[in-house]
Amino acid sequence: MSDLFGKLGGIYLLPVALALIAFVLIGAPSSWLTLTVAGLAMGMLIFLMASGLSLVFGLMDVLNFGHSAFVSFGAFVAASTLAALSGWLGAPSILLNIAALVLALAAAIAAGLLAGWLFERIIIKPVYHDHLRQILITMGALIVAEQLILATWGGTPTNVPRPAFLEGSIIIGDAAVEIYRLFALVLGAVVYLGLYLLLNRTRIGLLIRAGVENREMVESLGFKIDRLFIGVFMLGSGLAALGGAMWAGYVTLITPALGAEMLVIVFIVVIIGGLGSIQGTLLGALIVGLSANYVGFLAPKLALASNMILMMIILLWRPNGLAPAAKGH
Repeated sequence: MSDLFGKLGGIYLLPVALALIAFVLIGAPSSWLTLTVAGLAMGMLIFLMASGLSLVFGLMDVLNFGHSAFVSFGAFVAASTLAALSGWLGAPSILLNIAALVLALAAAIAAGLLAGWLFERIIIKPVYHDHLRQILITMGALIVAEQLILATWGGTPTNVPRPAFLEGSIIIGDAAVEIYRLFALVLGAVVYLGLYLLLNRTRIGLLIRAGVENREMVESLGFKIDRLFIGVFMLGSGLAALGGAMWAGYVTLITPALGAEMLVIVFIVVIIGGLGSIQGTLLGALIVGLSANYVGFLAPKLALASNMILMMIILLWRPNGLAPAAKGH
């Protein structure tokens, strides 16, 4: 049975299996389709937020519990940018709508990159190779970041407007599928493909992976590993900020506690996917997104506990996660 499972795609078919089981339990095809698209979109947004954390751990061996601070900064910077461009958001011109969205996402990514650079230089650099100190100092940094957001944007929940072209739904049969969720699904897939190609098909990806395995050898060839690792950390923080910006549009109402709220779910995704694995992070995010929507529909009282239950089941089955990064790869 396990051999057949492996030949069919193995663990990468788990989201499909989960969707098929949910289809039987839900019964109504229209409800199932709406929940499935919502779950996949949610999973892709979580992947955007979690991929940076997985990338930093897998390539730099850094446990950054302050990672979700970048999510919060991205969300609030994007919200402020969209508010400043409110005239473009509701304009009949789709070009102005797209321009407002692109500028908001670009501003969030830029904020994430800058925050990541400062974070790595000030917080992370002194505690490389010391996981306990990394956990303590990055948790403290998350608290400080939350207070900075509170001081800058205030404690009142912030409404996040959407561009007009992403409002509304597409009707498929009896099901209504939100356009924003479809956009999130496509964006997440594009980011995953870009990360995969960067790490596996480019010279930079080769140098980064080689530097992880043998730092001295790569430096002896004249390459600056420190600069590469700073770039990796900034990429991870930029992705988290992008995920936060997209999540802000997804929920449309954000508070300074957003980062702390997302910290648990981001770590759950990284753990069940397999530490340091981008493929595992994507798989874990999709499973978490689908499970949250299906369980919320079928058993609302279990919705809050569903992620923890899912993590326990998966770790009992595969203690290292679904698709942990292979050693030496």
